[in-house]
Amino acid sequence: MNDKTNGWSRILPPRQPRPALQGELSVDWAVVGAGQAGLAAARRLAENRPGDSIALIEAGEVGEGAQGRNAGFIIDTPHNVGSSLGELSAARDHVRLARSAIASLEEQVRKHGIQCDWDPNGKLHTAVSPQGIARVLKPTREVLDSLGEPYTWLEDKALHERIGFKHFAAGIHTPGAVLVNPAALSRGLADHLPANVSLYENTPVTEVRFKPGIRLSTPQGTVRAGKLILAVSVFAGQFGVLRNRLIPISAYGSLTRRLTEEEQGRLEGLRTWGLTPANAFVGVTVRRTPDQRILIRQDMRYEPRLVRDGDSYPQVAEHHQALFDTWFPALKGVNIEHTWSGFICISSNGGAGFGEVAPGVYTAVCDNGMGWTKGTASGLLIADKASGVDNPLIATYESFGRPALLPPRPFLDVGVRARFSWELWSNRREA
Repeated sequence: MNDKTNGWSRILPPRQPRPALQGELSVDWAVVGAGQAGLAAARRLAENRPGDSIALIEAGEVGEGAQGRNAGFIIDTPHNVGSSLGELSAARDHVRLARSAIASLEEQVRKHGIQCDWDPNGKLHTAVSPQGIARVLKPTREVLDSLGEPYTWLEDKALHERIGFKHFAAGIHTPGAVLVNPAALSRGLADHLPANVSLYENTPVTEVRFKPGIRLSTPQGTVRAGKLILAVSVFAGQFGVLRNRLIPISAYGSLTRRLTEEEQGRLEGLRTWGLTPANAFVGVTVRRTPDQRILIRQDMRYEPRLVRDGDSYPQVAEHHQALFDTWFPALKGVNIEHTWSGFICISSNGGAGFGEVAPGVYTAVCDNGMGWTKGTASGLLIADKASGVDNPLIATYESFGRPALLPPRPFLDVGVRARFSWELWSNRREA
């Protein structure tokens, strides 16, 4: 549920959500979940089947779920991969899928004039320690060389001059990534859906039946659909599919208040940039946004209850404030203004919840932390698959495999928390 903390939304003008579903509805297609995958699937279905009726059903409000709570990176090239032939092949597949997603998103942004701070100037992948450079950045550079992808290697002064502070020792800048306000992009995509898509917000699905016939119950109505696409991320198990295969992770982010012009003059480096860490569990994602705020994203937690831990926000905000004060001593007095969390869906083997799970029922879930690219690509491709459109990228996405079956709880909980502890300790120099 929306806890009204998402900083990306709070800095935008108010938006009037679409009305909730009321009464009986019969449609050709139902798409549940208006995140990256759901928005893409609904749009592609409308393009493939312009004469069909499509209902897009969102439990909360668009831009307030995970799709609007991430750090706003739309990444085209892989990072943190090895140099084996199998991994290189997967890396090539990732680039093809990611760029198809970016092209689709950019087309919508330009076509509809979506104001989301679309910034196509790439991103940095950075490391703090010699260990991070040796284990992550150098292998990533080798992969980029093998793929023939352009990049710039930055160390010490060259990196510091770019971002304006000295915490990171080295980084790889890849030019194809895009930075956005993710809530604004989500809103814009939802507000410019094709005419044969009806969006219902604040409409949680309380019961689902796959046979005989697809039927969805909501607090104030029901939906009968010819076919169904579930784009519900970590909540897939609640719909009876992919149970014990998905791991819900909550990631915390903060935005400072907007810097004054005088404060901006004290901050060295480029006016906008974004960097991701060598180790996502331990390291810090940082951005300088176009409206001159600093984003800090750190602290990932296993959340098997699928409930955000709002009680931890003050502690996280204090930690993020301490990081900011250490890195930017010239900006003393600039405070953290918003702190929030959002879910990431991962699997133990990197598999994706993509395909037909029952007659006429399809899933596009589990992007393994690459929501804007893999989420968008999976939504587009599941719509093609479900509507019988031949697209060679479907086989590419299916090659990622199915999420592996997990141990039952509480053994799963013990295992995940032990892995987190190991990551935190063994990569502590990347904090």
